[in-house]
Amino acid sequence: GKLQESRYRQSGLISGTHGSHWGAIAMATTLHSPVLLSEVIDGLSISPTDVVVDGTAGGGGYASRITETLSAKGMYIGIDLDSLALARTEAKIGKTKAKTALVLDNYRNLAAIAQSLGVTAIDKFVVDLGLSSDQLETSGRGFSFQREEPLGMTFTHLPGSDAVTAYDAINGWEEENLADVIYGFGEDPFSRRIAKRIVLARSERPIETSWELAELVKDAYPARLRNGKTHPATRTFQAIRMAVNDEMGSLQEGLQGAKGLLREKGRIAVVSFESVTDRMVKQTFQEWAREGEMEIITKPPIIAGEAETKQNPRARSAKLRIIAKK
Repeated sequence: GKLQESRYRQSGLISGTHGSHWGAIAMATTLHSPVLLSEVIDGLSISPTDVVVDGTAGGGGYASRITETLSAKGMYIGIDLDSLALARTEAKIGKTKAKTALVLDNYRNLAAIAQSLGVTAIDKFVVDLGLSSDQLETSGRGFSFQREEPLGMTFTHLPGSDAVTAYDAINGWEEENLADVIYGFGEDPFSRRIAKRIVLARSERPIETSWELAELVKDAYPARLRNGKTHPATRTFQAIRMAVNDEMGSLQEGLQGAKGLLREKGRIAVVSFESVTDRMVKQTFQEWAREGEMEIITKPPIIAGEAETKQNPRARSAKLRIIAKK
């Protein structure tokens, strides 16, 4: 039957083919170019009647291509923690025959989301683990080390008072914890020096902005490596963002949730940008393949071609892995 909009409005779920709820939240324009778009769409092998879940709707880059493929019997479920991203996704979809549901939540809660929508099985699941250009350029949440912005780094547009922010991490976590996070998620060989420098600086006054943090990290680097092609703060910002949003936990739970709902011949596609997340996806897929129910489609993973990396430098580190249920 028809989903009751008011019931879901309270829980952060708006559903239906049309509606202006998300559009009213923000100017629904996007700077974001999805990476490996054609490869993802081809690799998912979508049928018109499929139920397709997009775990990170982002700027709606996948959404418009997916919904174009679906018939009135198909369904698109777009999930994102960022209400502004859902506004952009709604605008991108426009009018479509397919049923759509835009969900303000974390894809790690996929089982509960599906249940609330009356969905008992899905055919396709896709997640893009990269930061969108919108988050980097216009969110004002401190994702970019090239800007003077408050240290937020939360995927949620308006985090609750209990949310952990990058400010909390940088100004509150013990030196050893910071070093472990920067090494574990950022794989930065200078993690101990960086953590020491942060703790020393914050003992004088709190570290408030992304620019301040970037400069501290740069100072912690050996002088000969401060002006390389990659900014010294890149790995630290990646690590703090991943820790604050528990990205590895979300990925683990999201993949398990998708696998639990997947129909026979269903497919899961993941685009990752960091070696630490790609490694987890690779190991998870290998484990599933060994169990015998699933089959890895991408051996080796798909990477962006020269034309795409020239046009969009972010694509250089992207890897697409796809697995199918036998």
